[in-house]
Amino acid sequence: MLRPEAQAHPLATVLGQVTPESCPGQFNFHCHTTFSDGSLHPGELARQAAHLGLRQLAVTDHHSIEAHAEIVATLADLAQAGEPVPVFWRGVEISCLLEGCLVHVLALGFGADHAPLAPYLQRAATVGPDLRAGAVVAAIRASGGLALLAHPARYRLPHQRLIAAADVLGFDGAEAWYDYDMQGVWSPTPLVCEAIAADLNKRGLLLSCGTDTHGVELWGR
Repeated sequence: MLRPEAQAHPLATVLGQVTPESCPGQFNFHCHTTFSDGSLHPGELARQAAHLGLRQLAVTDHHSIEAHAEIVATLADLAQAGEPVPVFWRGVEISCLLEGCLVHVLALGFGADHAPLAPYLQRAATVGPDLRAGAVVAAIRASGGLALLAHPARYRLPHQRLIAAADVLGFDGAEAWYDYDMQGVWSPTPLVCEAIAADLNKRGLLLSCGTDTHGVELWGR
């Protein structure tokens, strides 16, 4: 079940509105820039997000938040020019070990004072005890963020086992709606996404969505 601190987080209310139709035109909580393995420069990603009409956005480069400053500045310029812009949430994608399996965790909505996340913001995965999922979740929580398991059906272990383990460790949720077929225009994969969403709902956990964009168009993978 969702812990009280997560229930009170403002992003939790937003994630409670996520549906299979939310992405890519309304919400996107998983995308990348040239500061990790993406092809979009931060300013261009921000402009595409605004032009798409996104209402909520998180940029989750791997082990880096260096793109955030330019994204915030670009969105501010667009807003000043009278263009609607999305609400921007701090985000980062962190590698860790869960059930002995290397997985990715989305840290979303953490605060400006995010010192506990410092080991995970060095552009590379950690080693040793910091690589354990429990340590990652603790750091995200100490930074005021939410911890969500990214694309649960992309790993060598079944999503049912990973979500169950994540629940025990105090994850706040997972990415329910994801394009595992990596189509040109993002669309959630039937059956598998529905099964993940049902599992998360049964556990009282949060559901997220995102394009996981690495290319030059924010509406696709």
